[in-house]
Amino acid sequence: MRTVQHVLAALVILGIPSIACAQEKEKEKEKAKPESKVVYAYPETSVTKHSIIINGDRIAYTATVGHLVLLDEKGVKRSHNFYIAYTRDQVSDPSKRPITFAFNGGPGSSSVWLHMGALGPKRVVMEDDGTSKGPPYTTVDNTFSWLDRTDLVFIDPIETGYSRPAEDVDKKEFTGYSEDLHSVGDFIHKYISEHGRWSSPKFLAGESYGTTRAAGLSGYLQDRHGMYLNGIVLVSAVMNFQTLWGNEGNDLPYSLFLPSFAAAAHYHGKLDKVRYPTQTALLDEVERFALNEYTLFLMKGDRTNKEERDAMALRLSGYIGIDKGVIARNNYRISTGIFAKELLRSDSRTIGRFDGTIKGIDRTDGGQGYDFDPSYNLTVFGPYTVAINDHLRTTLNYKNSDKVYEILTGKVHPWSYGADQNRFLNNAETLRMAIHKNPRLRVLICNGYYDLATPYFATEYTVDHMFLHEEFRDNITMSYYQGGHMMYAIKAELEKLTMDVRKFYDGL
Repeated sequence: MRTVQHVLAALVILGIPSIACAQEKEKEKEKAKPESKVVYAYPETSVTKHSIIINGDRIAYTATVGHLVLLDEKGVKRSHNFYIAYTRDQVSDPSKRPITFAFNGGPGSSSVWLHMGALGPKRVVMEDDGTSKGPPYTTVDNTFSWLDRTDLVFIDPIETGYSRPAEDVDKKEFTGYSEDLHSVGDFIHKYISEHGRWSSPKFLAGESYGTTRAAGLSGYLQDRHGMYLNGIVLVSAVMNFQTLWGNEGNDLPYSLFLPSFAAAAHYHGKLDKVRYPTQTALLDEVERFALNEYTLFLMKGDRTNKEERDAMALRLSGYIGIDKGVIARNNYRISTGIFAKELLRSDSRTIGRFDGTIKGIDRTDGGQGYDFDPSYNLTVFGPYTVAINDHLRTTLNYKNSDKVYEILTGKVHPWSYGADQNRFLNNAETLRMAIHKNPRLRVLICNGYYDLATPYFATEYTVDHMFLHEEFRDNITMSYYQGGHMMYAIKAELEKLTMDVRKFYDGL
């Protein structure tokens, strides 16, 4: 009689799988099955009611916090776009009320700075000079809010705030100049459509790289969605990146940063106060010098002789308060990093990039750059982080403890500049074209004298080289403040900014 083993062997030879083989195959099938994924459940939209007194009037408003889901053309989710909207109640026809979409820059920044510093109904409490009061930090009703003139929608671009790509969507679809414009522009289009605001006057407000985004959106919204804007507010603007990135082969920024360096040196008492009793007198002279003698000197490169170089070092030293030897050793081209470290080196202090009036202390006085930017780390990062997280949870009743609200993140990098990857991005031409296509489009540009990140003179240069037709040059208004990149952190400058913005909205 055959044994059981003999029978099993015969079955295998004949090609009939044994029970053991079948079991092995079942195990292999189980291994091959995709692992079940845990899909993040985004919190429900939160809607709350509030009121605030602005300019003597009590304004009732609704706050809406949540995600707007964008779909591709096949109806598949692409992104969960986080936003915070404030809309005025008791309006006879909401579709006619102005609406403003606001965002900050980075790229990689949430909208927290404009939201909690200037535009929104709550603001961070700072010292009157714009410095921090120290932890735990507090907020107050913002009597300077723009809510008396416009509804407000604060947008966090993907990977900032609580905005994230949809499951299985690569963040690269959002982390680039064109990709960002499409994402934010499509958000605006969907929000306008879902909330019946096509008839509303439409505005953008951007800060820093947010001004780059706003200039780009002026074209994208027109050309892609047929959405023509009424106005744009640009705070600490940059549209032409050649004006900011000084390096081998690009001398332009060294001229354009010079007036802001001079303003900071004057503020810190490093210049001759007899010769320059006022900031106005100083800047008038430095601007002329930067456009003429200094630009010509930089253009000549190695063709300058020793007499010219010695004279230039002495002249620059008198304007920006740095030793002429340091200027000469740096080839008469001073970057923000060198200036921020060098101006107060003898006092064992550094100054800020975002605001040249703010001082910090490094580990040592050596080196060519600071350990950190005191105008960011010492003044705004802590207070604004506390403010937005507390405001979302306690005032707006939005509960999201599973994700970090990304204030200013590197998660968006590397950032793609697409067609401009190997050249300097300059989308001022997009804004020029938008104005030529829509002559009623008005722009307010707000500049801080002590902004060493996006200096006011660089913005003036950019606007002067847009080549707007003379008929439209009054469409752009420039306003100036005794502050830095976030001039609104200083109470007096926040008040001036608010008055300028109210005048801007009322004139459209």
